Order: sequence, then C-alpha cells, then structure tokens
Amino acid sequence: MSWIEALILGLIQGLTEYLPVSSSGHLTIGSALFGIEGEENLAFTITVHVATVFSTLFILWKEVSWLFKGVFKFQMNDETRYMLNIIVSMIPVGIVGVFFKDQVETAFGSGLTIVGCMLLLTATLLAFSYYAKPRQKEKISLLDAFIIGLAQACAVMPGLSRSGSTIATGLLLGNKKENLAQFSFLMVIPPILGEALLDVIKMIGGGNVMGDIPPVSLIVGFLAAFVSGSIACKWMINIVKKGKLIYFAIYCVVAALFCLFYAHFA
Repeated sequence: MSWIEALILGLIQGLTEYLPVSSSGHLTIGSALFGIEGEENLAFTITVHVATVFSTLFILWKEVSWLFKGVFKFQMNDETRYMLNIIVSMIPVGIVGVFFKDQVETAFGSGLTIVGCMLLLTATLLAFSYYAKPRQKEKISLLDAFIIGLAQACAVMPGLSRSGSTIATGLLLGNKKENLAQFSFLMVIPPILGEALLDVIKMIGGGNVMGDIPPVSLIVGFLAAFVSGSIACKWMINIVKKGKLIYFAIYCVVAALFCLFYAHFA
C-alpha cells in the first residue's frame, strides 16, 4: 500500500465512520479498487478505526469528561444514567463481536455484492427514519439503549452503516435528534476499540502483525482518518439535528448500485 492509497483510504474511513454511509463498506470498495487485501488490509483497518476513536474523543471531549466526572461521584445522577445506557448498548455488539463475528463473515463474506445489499438496507433505514414521526421522548431509556445496541450489533455486516443504523433506530423509537448523534458516537467507542483488540490478537496469532504495509502508510492513514473523522463528527452532529438524513439514503442507493455493478460486470 502506497502512502497515496493510505491517504485516500484514511480520508474515506474518517468521513464515512460518522456519516451514515458505512465506513466498512467504503473501505471494502476502496480496497477492491486498489487491490489491497489480507493482512495488509487488516493492519490498516485497525489503524484507521483507532484514529476515528481518537477523533471522537477530540470532538466530544467535554461530554466525555462530563461523564467521567459524574460517574466518579459514585451516585446516581444524569451522568451515571447516561453511562449505564452506553454500557447496556454495548451488550448486543459485545456478544456478536466475541462469539459470532467470524461466523457472520464466513456466512456472508465481505465482497462488494454483500456491501451493495447492506447499503440498500442502510438507505431503507434512513428513509424510514426521515419520514416517520413518532412521539418525541425527552431522554434515551435503558430499553431504547439496548434496542439501539441491537442495531449496532447488526452493523457488523459490511455495508450496513453503524451510525446510520443506530441513529435511524433511535429516531424510529421517538428519541430526539439532538440527543442521538452524540449518544451514537459515544456508544461506538468501546466496540471499535474491542474490535481492534480482537483483530490484533488474530494478526498476532497468524504470526504477521504488520503484513507488508510500510509504517509511513500507517502513519499517513492514521492522520488522514483522524483529521477527516474530526470534521465529519462535528458535521454529522449538526446534520442529525437538522434531520437531513434523506440525502444520505439517496447516496447509499447510488453507492449500492455501483457495488453491485462492479461486482458482477466490471
């Protein structure tokens, strides 16, 4: 992988991690176009996913520090309840990630055909959430957090957007737009780090930690994903508040058609 390819893929990862268009799906598209696969692709994927976690912490640092200050008061307050929601939302994806991720990948694969189909599903979710008008709730409940977590667990499928699934599910449940983007981005931090750890263990077990990827490509990819992720995170919070998700549904349909055409006719 050249540093130019790493730059492009890093920018793609950072932008699409927060925009509801599936970062895993777009990385699959980019990797297919550049002919990148195997350990090289896995090492790079881990690097750029960790970079996007750092971008979340950078943009939402005030919210993260507010949470931890409240939790360490060791009393039931708004911060502790919010943290409990995040923990509850992690249960489904934790179970799927630890016990079923490999089986899902084996059963469905990660090629452009499945990415295209899942992008169409993402578009459907976004469209439903845009046109649905449920009664608005003041706060995200524990039950809603668990259901949103189920949506996140389903997003292990390449092409099914993690942010799109969680935000759309939260909107369909009647949660306020201004609460959902922040919750969606904070709840994803532990699963991304956990997934990265599992992938590192898998690579170490394979005996080739870095693959053939040059260190400079990892550095360039990390920086590109961090910068573009920071911009996208801030931008997406504002987009969700304004309710403009239908445009991403249209984009997902176009991207899905490209994937299906490229997979079968290119």
